[in-house]
Amino acid sequence: MDPPLSSATYSDGHMKETWRHTLILSFQTLGVVYGRLSTAPLYVFGTIQTTDFKSNQTAYEYFSFIFWTLTVVSLLKYAVIVLRADDNGEGGIFALYSLLCRHAKVGLLPNDRSTTEVMQHEEVNTSSIKVESRARRALKKYRSSHYLMLFTALFGACMIIGDGVITPSISVLSASSGLQRSLSDIKCFATSHYGTHKIGFMFAPIVTLWLLFISGVGIYNIFHWDPKIFSAISPAYMYTFVRKMDKSSWKSLGSILLCIAGSETMFTDLGHFSKKSIKITFIFLIYPLLVLCYAGQAAFISKHWNGTENFNHLRESVPKHLRHVFTLLSLLASAIGSQAAITASFSIINQCLALGCFPRVKVIHTSDKRHGQVYIPDVNWLLMALSLSVTLGFRDITRIANAAGMAIVFGMIVTTCMMSLVIGLYWEKSLFVSGCFLMFFGFVEAVYVSACMLSFHKGAWYLFVILAVSFTIMLAWHYGTMKKYEFDLQNKVSTEWLTDYSPGLGVSRVPGIGLIYTDIVTGIPAFFSHFITNLPAFHQVLIFVSFKPQPVPCVPPGERYLVGRVGSKDYRIYRCIVRYGYCDQVRDTDDFEEQIIGSIGEFISLEESDYESLTPNEGRMMIVGKPLLDRKALIPTDDTNLVSSSANVANNETVASTVGDLIERNTPIRRKKVRFLMRENSPEMRVSVREELQELINARESGTAYILGQSHLTVRDGSNFLKTFLIMAYVFLDKNCREPPVALKIPHAALVEVGMVYII
Repeated sequence: MDPPLSSATYSDGHMKETWRHTLILSFQTLGVVYGRLSTAPLYVFGTIQTTDFKSNQTAYEYFSFIFWTLTVVSLLKYAVIVLRADDNGEGGIFALYSLLCRHAKVGLLPNDRSTTEVMQHEEVNTSSIKVESRARRALKKYRSSHYLMLFTALFGACMIIGDGVITPSISVLSASSGLQRSLSDIKCFATSHYGTHKIGFMFAPIVTLWLLFISGVGIYNIFHWDPKIFSAISPAYMYTFVRKMDKSSWKSLGSILLCIAGSETMFTDLGHFSKKSIKITFIFLIYPLLVLCYAGQAAFISKHWNGTENFNHLRESVPKHLRHVFTLLSLLASAIGSQAAITASFSIINQCLALGCFPRVKVIHTSDKRHGQVYIPDVNWLLMALSLSVTLGFRDITRIANAAGMAIVFGMIVTTCMMSLVIGLYWEKSLFVSGCFLMFFGFVEAVYVSACMLSFHKGAWYLFVILAVSFTIMLAWHYGTMKKYEFDLQNKVSTEWLTDYSPGLGVSRVPGIGLIYTDIVTGIPAFFSHFITNLPAFHQVLIFVSFKPQPVPCVPPGERYLVGRVGSKDYRIYRCIVRYGYCDQVRDTDDFEEQIIGSIGEFISLEESDYESLTPNEGRMMIVGKPLLDRKALIPTDDTNLVSSSANVANNETVASTVGDLIERNTPIRRKKVRFLMRENSPEMRVSVREELQELINARESGTAYILGQSHLTVRDGSNFLKTFLIMAYVFLDKNCREPPVALKIPHAALVEVGMVYII
């Protein structure tokens, strides 16, 4: 857990930065966000073919491209413009996508109409006031635009993952060789589990020393070899390069592109830090020091282009008596540079997972203060294996650089396209402003795309292999999830079926609480009706729990739980909808059961003051958002005693069937973390409310069982090849990813799984 920082807190729970806090975060960004940008000098000039240097003017032309690419893309596009498009402090492709989902209504989250009616986020009310422009109406109307937005976001996510695979290889290969290479490659993944906070403090001093060293060497080379190198800032040198270019020289622009490798990380890792800290570090430290380093290297190359072997490698520009220091720092910095891309991969996968576009994996939140700081062990091992395969398979830094350049530029193009829509639809700027942003930055990136495509057969093809695999995984998982949800909607039964079915056919109510996990928010899920039909018994208190993702980073705790009734009060059946954002830690928290029970208790006490509750209406939900310790209905107390539910069930003479025995065996006997008590002196509380609360407490003491549907998807006969392939891929992923009980931290003894065949 992170140590506390000096900061204040707003009333809505967001952290207000002090200058001390900003400076601490700025220092940490050096070890996480800017590790990649800082190590780019290791391979920018070094991956250009030595035969491409025709004269000393060539070094001037390349430096001119580097300077203006850093200025236009890294400084102007990302530091000045894109960082302003944060989604409540979160950045990345899915932050832009979530903004478009809310303000252009292009989301494809699995919600039906009834879900939308009861799950309106507060921010939606502000957007509804905005004037419906023609572009917004067109995007909202055509379903194809919704899929296009989703596919674009997934494509950008795949590029970030591909960059996370390739970056460790190129960073380490450029700084080391032999056995040291492989060991360093593993080292950058072995430190990922420490979390952004610790990694930032561990690595920031090393990156600072590295930047000061290479910029110092740059200043030395400028004054010692060619003080006129800064005249190359003139765009005239770029014009000269373009005028006399050929295929070979144009291909070298793919190496120049690497100077902005890591710029996308500034936006992707925004959730780990803050806009102010990222901007301050880049503008006042990273940008000027990198310009000095590249200028010094270009000055050295301009005097050695036809002499020294490997003259274009950064190591050759370092004075000989300092090369041992350079070797040590470059090895350390290359491992650190890889960490930025790995961290960005964790962030984007966590967002995909929350929005139902990635298979279930274990997500560890490494900070309780910043929601975006996560570590995913399964993905970390996978990235390490793929990165090692790239390193050992290619063994050529130029080929790996070609793939890295392709991942960088395609990721930036996705950001440019989505950012242009955000400018027009969210910032509500004119079509001219949005179009200018798209045309200007799109043109710059298109130039580099054309250069990278010339090297497609020399390493860049590997990126498309990663793209094909990762995009198929995401698309198949999203498609399977949507089809399952549609099947549940079509096959759900009405609430009356459950309430009318029970008395007539001798359905038993056994002590305890049954938590039924389902995706639908109205009606009874098909798997539970299947369960009741074959085994006519269920618990005295039933709670239908639905997790519903929202296109926001975090849902405030006060707006997270929506609670309502299923049927009349006598049935003791409730529904709880848990709303969460793509950075929230909700599903795998240890106190989730206590939060649900506390929310139900608060709902029971608040319901009496709601006159609409007199008329049963399943669609009517109530927001219950008080912290567990501040609630008035039930008081949580610690309890370390073992509570056996079997004794309570045995005392209930109504349970005599084998069905009751089945549920009894699946009711957990475990150590409770929290017990609930009612306030003794509450004269304002009605007798019926106290009775219902007491019944809820008694049911909790009897134990809690978790009832999940175990789906088995099969493809309908006559389906086309694409549908069959996606469903088969989903089934394979579902069988090989983490099981739902593991992802939800459900005790094995408390689990009841109901098998159900889904014909898609």
